[in-house]
Amino acid sequence: MLGINEFWLFVVSGILLNLIPGPDSLYVMARSASQGFKAGSVAALGIGAGTFVHIAAAAFGLSAILASSAAAFAVIKVIGCIYLLYMGFSMALTKNTPNAILHLSNNKGAGASYSKIFSQGFLTNSLNPKVALFFLAFVPQFIDVAEPNKALAFVVLGLVFNLNAMIWGHILAWLSASISHRVQASDKIKCWLNRGLGGLFTAFGIRLAFSELS
Repeated sequence: MLGINEFWLFVVSGILLNLIPGPDSLYVMARSASQGFKAGSVAALGIGAGTFVHIAAAAFGLSAILASSAAAFAVIKVIGCIYLLYMGFSMALTKNTPNAILHLSNNKGAGASYSKIFSQGFLTNSLNPKVALFFLAFVPQFIDVAEPNKALAFVVLGLVFNLNAMIWGHILAWLSASISHRVQASDKIKCWLNRGLGGLFTAFGIRLAFSELS
């Protein structure tokens, strides 16, 4: 159907790829630990919305520009890198107060609004050019070269991948919120968790900065 080959292998591969830790899963876990499952769910939905950008871009050829143009890739990479570094430094340098961006407490009332959480998740994903190149490289492997409507096949596979990713994101949100609720960490531990998460985001930003087009 739609020239899609080995659909089951695509689904299994996509699930395994979603299990690999990255900025998206880290953000969902951080928000869930700081503000509960609902915040983690909103973060996962924001990331899913960002994935739609990559699906549409890759399906209709825009991501091919990133794959072939070093200049275009560099511009998007710099934007994504700056945003990841901003989030990393914000978390790492935030004081351990109730108003901290990712203060790991069980106080659901503190922290960012759901609209901000959604927008941060959206930007974390949509500003990452490596995600765009991933879709461009991974999805076409499961589409018949003779299929006349490749864009539609691409969209269908992209939606399936995104659905599985959001399901996994909600599982991460539930696990993170449950662990945070049961483990009554001290203020010192919360502070170091904040710094650790900030350091990971900073590392992702630096890694993106030194990534190559290929």
